[in-house]
Amino acid sequence: MLDAAPIRTDWTREEAEEIYNKPFMDLLFHAHSVHRQYFDPNQVQKSKLLSIKTGGCAEDCAYCSQSARNGAQLSASKLIEVQRVIAEAKKAKEGGATRYCMGAAWRSPKDRDMAALEAMVKGVKELGMETCMTLGMLDEEQVFRLRDAGLDYYNHNIDTSERYYKEIITTRTFADRIDTLNKVREAGIKVCSGGIVGMGEQQMDRIDMMLALATLEQHPDSVPVNMLIPIADTPLANVEKLDPIEFVRSVALARILMPKSHVRLSAGRTDMSDEMQAMCFFAGANSIFVGDTLLTADNPEEDKDQQLFDRLGITAMAVGCDGSR
Repeated sequence: MLDAAPIRTDWTREEAEEIYNKPFMDLLFHAHSVHRQYFDPNQVQKSKLLSIKTGGCAEDCAYCSQSARNGAQLSASKLIEVQRVIAEAKKAKEGGATRYCMGAAWRSPKDRDMAALEAMVKGVKELGMETCMTLGMLDEEQVFRLRDAGLDYYNHNIDTSERYYKEIITTRTFADRIDTLNKVREAGIKVCSGGIVGMGEQQMDRIDMMLALATLEQHPDSVPVNMLIPIADTPLANVEKLDPIEFVRSVALARILMPKSHVRLSAGRTDMSDEMQAMCFFAGANSIFVGDTLLTADNPEEDKDQQLFDRLGITAMAVGCDGSR
């Protein structure tokens, strides 16, 4: 029996590498044991993600169809109406989602959009749901306005390791990402931050990405682990597909390094078998996005997710429940 997993922010690369490269069954056992110490292993949080402003982004993220720079040519839209966001959130709650995430394809929001964003947060919270937004980089005034509106979580993924970052994005730096995370945390908003694996990075980059999150002053409350969805006409359209075992190892490492964080099985689930997803849940993933789209990417339909939950004996976390023991 393992001792209770401590909450540490002083992990070393050597420790993380040793964990990641354990024999696979030993790694799964370790991760699942840690998971059981902090969470009910048969509960998974359901979140819903809505694109509130699509396309035309000034960033050049190599994986993204919403970039105006990388050739995917997705048409830009305006910020959608507040009442439509609230109506969609109500549907998501009726479908069992407890957290509602709103994402805009921006480098950073403009001041003229802040009032609408604040109204979205307030409207969704009035439904009794947790609120999350992902809007790019924020300045201090924007952070405080969102906090005062009642925003619970802010998503800002670091995407990959600091070493590999410049191969994926050149229009902002890894330090810019960390700066936004620090602003959000210091303001009292919970942090949601993870990354993408399968972008042509090396194994050490996957380890270093998790290590960067696990050595922040405070672990992110949620850690999304995305598997790349290659999108036509983007720079990563033809990248070699990642070994599924490597993906599960990344999930397990996140669970072990950040025991109390929700580890979210995010983009890429449409390409995962039920067995692969079950392995990820065993390794400590305890959050998913529901609905048939994630911003602009496909996602399994809710009926399919429920069928998998039923087969595995998994139930959805209730509203207001974080699943922790």
